[in-house]
Amino acid sequence: MAIPIRKFDAVIVGAGGAGMRASLQLAEAGFKVAVLSKVFPTRSHTVAAQGGIGAALANMGEDSWLWHMYDTIKGSDYLGDQDAIEFMCRMAPEVVYELEHFGMPFDRNQDGTVYQRPFGGHSQDFGARPVQRSCCAADRTGHAMLHTLYQRNVRANTHFFVEWMALDLIRDASGQVLGVSALEMESGEPYVFQARAVLFATGGAGRIYAASTNAYINTGDGLGMAARAGIPLEDMEFWQFHPTGVAGAGVLITEAVRGEGGYLLNKNGERFMERYAPTMKDLASRDVVSRAMATEIKEGRGCGPEADHVLLKLDHLGAALIESKLPGIREIARKFANVDPVTDPIPVVPTVHYQMGGIPTNYHGEVVAPAGGDPEAVVPGFYAAGECACASVHGANRLGTNSLTDLLVFGKASGDRVIGFLRQNPGHKDLPKDAAERTLARLERLQNQTGGENVYQVANDMRRTMQAHCGVFRFPDLLAEGVSRIREIAQRAARTEIRDKSRVFNTARIEALELDNLIEVARASMVSADARKESRGAHDRADHHQRDDVNWLKHSLWFKDGDRLEYKPVHLKPLTAATFEPKVRTY
Repeated sequence: MAIPIRKFDAVIVGAGGAGMRASLQLAEAGFKVAVLSKVFPTRSHTVAAQGGIGAALANMGEDSWLWHMYDTIKGSDYLGDQDAIEFMCRMAPEVVYELEHFGMPFDRNQDGTVYQRPFGGHSQDFGARPVQRSCCAADRTGHAMLHTLYQRNVRANTHFFVEWMALDLIRDASGQVLGVSALEMESGEPYVFQARAVLFATGGAGRIYAASTNAYINTGDGLGMAARAGIPLEDMEFWQFHPTGVAGAGVLITEAVRGEGGYLLNKNGERFMERYAPTMKDLASRDVVSRAMATEIKEGRGCGPEADHVLLKLDHLGAALIESKLPGIREIARKFANVDPVTDPIPVVPTVHYQMGGIPTNYHGEVVAPAGGDPEAVVPGFYAAGECACASVHGANRLGTNSLTDLLVFGKASGDRVIGFLRQNPGHKDLPKDAAERTLARLERLQNQTGGENVYQVANDMRRTMQAHCGVFRFPDLLAEGVSRIREIAQRAARTEIRDKSRVFNTARIEALELDNLIEVARASMVSADARKESRGAHDRADHHQRDDVNWLKHSLWFKDGDRLEYKPVHLKPLTAATFEPKVRTY
């Protein structure tokens, strides 16, 4: 079957913060850019970001990019690449001021400067005391950011393809990326998007877990496509559990609640974080707070009839502050927890929130993979930014607010890098003869499969397995069993069947195609976690309580082919600053 081909200078997959920041660079430079998105751009998951953008503007007191850099490296449990972290923290104020000039409605101080709130793990003077570094728009920062970026893109004539799902990466024999295949959801027809450069900004894959703050669209599509095309996935064992998801619902309650002065209580009414993190208390980094909460619950100090959650108290902040700074949180608490935080605490529990790992990139957003003895050889024509990428600025644990900083800084940097590549490589290369074959084979298998597995059942088994075997605390026997279970489930996922064979807006087909991506991410995560014999950041093993810098200060690379693992060194040399040597993390 001949597939229609659309030609662009660049194709960006994903229209969240990173995708739209990159597309803006390209469109304003006069290039023909296509952005593919499963949902309308302002519905992308960046919309759910609440707390703010981390940048050392120093509007609320002394601050410096170097302190921000130190906090990020310490937060990463020293697995973050220090060159990329320096780049991000130095660039952060610039990208925030750009957004402000684009018209983003930040909260303001009396003197008109951008208001900044305290946030977990961010400190003055290398950990001495908390600092106000998070630039925010009430508790709807991601929402404001997406609308601002979308409007600028419309102004710059970016081509949006809304309700399109990218399916596979197209590479030639040399490994250069020449485009993607995609499905138009409305018609069910496959297309090829031919491009001189492809940028993935497909977001995270939190939907591999049963309880997640992530939207249903977060199915790791970029990671699945990269893995099937032979690109490794980096550091997939590191999943952030956000301390405060609404108990039972999983909906995010931003860390900004604690930034504004809220705090956690156990069933005895004790503010227990003072025991675990005497200096930063409730504003310690997320892995520390999540483990403390899980420990309180495990040791019988949880709240409620099942003793399965703790309480987040903010009524002492007063109705006026809650209404002005945390209006969305009040709404979420009423809707999903049936409590009004002005009078009662919110029941919360650690919930999967963010993947620190992803498609390996350098700090220019170029995808890198081992080749010819170089562990970080650039894959020509291929870029990634945002949560789907791993430039490794987050290492083993991300600091709150650094996700939006990451989107803006690396969205822009990758856009600039693509512009340079397009100027050096004019004209499209010919597509390989079999450009769409993998995609057509996948679609045909789904169309013709009989007596196969139920997509919903397989996906549910995967989520339950990840939740039980690869959670906040990880046990060696459960991890080993998890690996064999996930491999079994992956075999079942290869023979899923859909009953509805129609073409137009067939959501059953979309969900089956999304499962193909989710299962790659689940395998990568479980295999990498089983192999890492230490505790670092969000990866906490019951049989190896300590961080092991001698054997494990290195990045994991998982290859789909045979679940193979390789490792590469952490970049300990920053661009200009002195190296921050690994030391024990205390808050």
